[in-house]
Amino acid sequence: MSFSAQVKGELCRIPLSRKCCAQAEAYGVLLYCSLSTPTQVRIATESSDFAQRLPALFQKAFQVRFDRLPKEGTGKRIFSITDSCKLSALWSVFGHDPAETLVHHINFAPLEEEHCRCAFLRGAFLAGGSVTDPSKRYHLELSTSHLSVSRELHALLLEMGFAPKEGRRKANAITYFKQSNAIEDVLTAMGAPLSAMALMNAKAEKDLRGSVNRRVNCDAANLDKAVDAAQGQIEAIYTLEQRGMLEGLPHKLKEAVDLRMAHPELTLSQLAELCDPPVSKSAFNHRLRKLMELANGTP
Repeated sequence: MSFSAQVKGELCRIPLSRKCCAQAEAYGVLLYCSLSTPTQVRIATESSDFAQRLPALFQKAFQVRFDRLPKEGTGKRIFSITDSCKLSALWSVFGHDPAETLVHHINFAPLEEEHCRCAFLRGAFLAGGSVTDPSKRYHLELSTSHLSVSRELHALLLEMGFAPKEGRRKANAITYFKQSNAIEDVLTAMGAPLSAMALMNAKAEKDLRGSVNRRVNCDAANLDKAVDAAQGQIEAIYTLEQRGMLEGLPHKLKEAVDLRMAHPELTLSQLAELCDPPVSKSAFNHRLRKLMELANGTP
């Protein structure tokens, strides 16, 4: 099951208790469904949860039944209303006359209360929304063929404290969010707090995985540097040995030679602790640099 399907499933478990919210949710469905004209309303969905909710939603909101119900089975489910009396009954609730309406607009009067605005947003998402699996990327969008509706939804979301972006995809207008925090807030407002929590968990897991990967990469890079440095030090010691210069070295440098050759895998800090008496990392590193300078012919 996709993350969008999970979100819609959670939204559809919200009870239809208030008539005003049922009407607001149905309003969002009407403006974001696949077809909404003066002669027909057509709602297509692949969500079984939404398909089960729709008849009860329209009955609660308008006391209207669909003229066409989907057949049993999976795939896209189609609901439609073509009866002119039913169309007039449901659009009149929002002050629209199907015979006179050329361009759909959002009537903000039924959306004055915050709970009704959230219900409207929920209906719009159920009919024309999607959200990407947060383990992959962050993207929530609402798509409608009505450009004016999309612009007015943008204004409504701004009033609700959100900052959506707008775009176009073929003939549809898109309102979308790409920031995880904004998507969490939108999901919570629509009535899907569990999905918002799932997004938070996915984000935390991704951040943790990224932190671990960065640390591993950093450790690997440091290890590569240490190996390269040790190899250079050992080569310098071999050069000094070929020149017969090891015997004439001071005691501290001889000790550095013996420790480096005996423990090529140890770090400078570990080698410094093995000195008798132990020295600091910088002091032992100074001795090794002196060996390399001698091997390179620097006095």
